[in-house]
Amino acid sequence: MNVTLSIDEATVARARAIAEAQGTSLNQVIREFLMQYGASGPSRTVGQRLTELLEQGAVGDSGGGRFSREELYAERLDRYRKP
Repeated sequence: MNVTLSIDEATVARARAIAEAQGTSLNQVIREFLMQYGASGPSRTVGQRLTELLEQGAVGDSGGGRFSREELYAERLDRYRKP
């Protein structure tokens, strides 16, 4: 089946570049997304999907460490500091 979508060109260009960098096509990415989305069924909520991602380890783990604002933005701050 063919499906027509209306998506702005910039979004398509970015998505196509990411897909290409991952060694696939935008068509394949969309196909896989729709297969997963369709398999999820109507009762699966966003919260359930996020919980599944967390259980799969799809998020980072700081190991309990904390970062200061300065540490998080050190690289950016260095660019704008006067020599």
